[in-house]
Amino acid sequence: MRTKHTQLLEWLKSASDEVIGRTGTTRGYLKQIAYGNKQASAALAVSLERESLGATSRKSLRPEDWSLIWPELASAA
Repeated sequence: MRTKHTQLLEWLKSASDEVIGRTGTTRGYLKQIAYGNKQASAALAVSLERESLGATSRKSLRPEDWSLIWPELASAA
C-alpha cells in the first residue's frame, strides 16, 4: 500500500531549489517519495526533517521502521 506524505507535498510547494539541493536529491525524487512511489532512505529522511525545519519528520517518512533505525527517538516518545 502506498503512503502519501501530505506534509512533504506541502513543504515541496514552498521549498526553494537551494533548500531542495541541500537534501541531496532532486525535487522529482522527493515527489516520488511524497506520492508513495519510493521510500526515503534513513539518511534522506534525516536530511528532509532538518531542511524542512521539522515540517516533515523522519518518523512519518519511515513509519514501519523508524524506531529500529533511531531507537533514541523511540525512548524519548
